[in-house]
Amino acid sequence: MATTHLNTLSSLKFDNNFVRSLPADPVSDNHRRQVLEACYSLVNPSPVAAPQLVAYSKEVADYLDISQQDCGSDLFIQVFAGNTQLEGMQPYAQCYGGHQFGHWAGQLGDGRAINLGEIVNHKGEHFTLQLKGSGETPYSRSADGLAVLRSSVREFLCSEAMFHLGVATTRALSLVTTGEKVWRDMFYDGRPQQEPGAIVCRVAPSFLRFGSYELFSARGDIDNLRKLVDFTITTEFPHLGEPSVDVYLHWFKEVCDRTADMIVDWMRVGFVHGVMNTDNMSILGLTIDYGPYGWLESYDPDWTPNTTDATGRRYRFGHQPQIAQWNLFQLANAIYPLIEQAKPLEAILNDYAASYQQKWQAMRAKKLGLKQYNDDDHDLNRDLQSVLLLTETDMTIFYRKLADISCEMTEQTDQQLLDTLHDAYYAPDALTHDDKQQICAWLRRYQQRVRQDKTSDHDRKQQMNSVNPKYVLRNYLAQLAIDKAEQNDFTMVNQLLALLHHPYDEQPEMEAFAAKRPDWARNRPGCSMLSCSS
Repeated sequence: MATTHLNTLSSLKFDNNFVRSLPADPVSDNHRRQVLEACYSLVNPSPVAAPQLVAYSKEVADYLDISQQDCGSDLFIQVFAGNTQLEGMQPYAQCYGGHQFGHWAGQLGDGRAINLGEIVNHKGEHFTLQLKGSGETPYSRSADGLAVLRSSVREFLCSEAMFHLGVATTRALSLVTTGEKVWRDMFYDGRPQQEPGAIVCRVAPSFLRFGSYELFSARGDIDNLRKLVDFTITTEFPHLGEPSVDVYLHWFKEVCDRTADMIVDWMRVGFVHGVMNTDNMSILGLTIDYGPYGWLESYDPDWTPNTTDATGRRYRFGHQPQIAQWNLFQLANAIYPLIEQAKPLEAILNDYAASYQQKWQAMRAKKLGLKQYNDDDHDLNRDLQSVLLLTETDMTIFYRKLADISCEMTEQTDQQLLDTLHDAYYAPDALTHDDKQQICAWLRRYQQRVRQDKTSDHDRKQQMNSVNPKYVLRNYLAQLAIDKAEQNDFTMVNQLLALLHHPYDEQPEMEAFAAKRPDWARNRPGCSMLSCSS
């Protein structure tokens, strides 16, 4: 970005359209309560003792017109630790509700997130700056409004990793430690410990979520529901035109389409959100609220990273498309009072399933290096899932190695085919004779399918490697970075940040970060499953 576009922090332009346009909580005291007929409560971040910068995203700073010099300044640290406010900031916490694990939870809201304000950059784009872990709000319920370093490292790194993977997501500007300790019962076993506190500055055009609309509808506050929907359309979906019943329906369809796009990309890269409650579903189709998320390392459609969900596995990897549709159904219920026509909403929800299937098929064709998805490819994909489940198979490595299989060479032995995939298996010696035969039979069917497309090995590999990442934020890598950060060593956080900016590139000097999960990480907390404690 040209230097003429870069501002000093003190000259950032705050617009604060959300606060100006929508109803505020009339109560100014910061105490826990039910907040009625309001979209937000004005509240200031809590000051912290000794903030220290861990890392920041140069790209996000550029989007916001913040110079690199400012990012290294003490003012930057103080502002994004919540100790100092810039002129024009008007901090607030959003009010929303939500369905949690399939049950209506009533009012939830920003219990540990405070929006500093909304800025407009030199391109006229608006971004909301939000501090996560910056203290109590009226929505904190029984919690302290704070966040710990381990969860903050994971959120900061994953926000940026997902963006560079091509997945719609909120972004992260900065990560700071607070110099204070936070009590957390990580395992919910009655043995809380003190952990270092931290704050992430999250960035998005809007942090509105499905639950923002659900709460007004559940309370019968249709006037404010209409105000919020109209504001959303005018601000975030202006191409749809002036709000009306027809526009509400077009808006809902676009939300469904964006959600489907996001879920398809989750499935493409092996991401599992872990907490797909309706209060964690962005109205913009962004991945939001990185809590106990995880990456499929050994392929398992039933895996969930969330210990809270360990029994029911509601939010398991393979169930995410269906959960997204269930959540969209709740949004449809919420906006029904503005439309009062069930059939058009039902039709859009039904279209979601068909649309998702088409998007999924297109994604699968790209992952396999095919020109398009044919009807015969149903069986090829179904049988591939069976192959991936024969033994513990690293999903990310498998698809990168599959691109190395030659489809032009017809005289390859079974062993040569298996040797190409060797690194993808956690225990290759455990493959039985029957397993090997089944894998090779599928590979030969795959080769034949590629030959039908007349695609060269070179072109196919390029296509596959552009959608199948070499590097993802493996759970154990994040934990290693957290271990170092808790010892005040932030080098690995910044190393991973740089690595994950180019997840599809080979980066030979970083090859160690593409390795399978080591045995020591198989059941270690933070490397396998995580709690919601953060």
